[in-house]
Amino acid sequence: MTVAKTSDKQLPKRKPGFQPGQSGNPAGRPKGSRNKASILAQEMLDGEVETLVRRCIDLALAGDQTALRLCLERLLPPRKDVPIRLALPKIEGPQDLIKALAAIVAAVTAGELTPLEAAPLGQLLEAMRRSIETNNLDERLEALEAHLKMEVL
Repeated sequence: MTVAKTSDKQLPKRKPGFQPGQSGNPAGRPKGSRNKASILAQEMLDGEVETLVRRCIDLALAGDQTALRLCLERLLPPRKDVPIRLALPKIEGPQDLIKALAAIVAAVTAGELTPLEAAPLGQLLEAMRRSIETNNLDERLEALEAHLKMEVL
């Protein structure tokens, strides 16, 4: 092996085609290609789906908790988002944001909202605050430009 000399340390020379962080097979496995074992398992199950589903349902009806959970998870997917009913003041300016945030905090402390439900509401209020702030800065900039234009004339 040839060695490149760098100060006091001796480092091995890199092979000409190798680049750090680059795969040895840049093309890799084609997207969507499946493992042979997965294909074989799917082919074996294809002819037995009705029998297996019927057996799972029968087990669930007989009281098998795992089969029951499996059936329910397939029939009723977990709820990811639920509507929140909370009266908030109409938000027209920064002072209204304080009132709205206070209403959210009060709902959490009263147990009407969970902290996980309140967090996205707080994020919405923050987005509203940024929007109001941007609008106010835009109005102030336009007024300043108009004032400077009047002084120049």
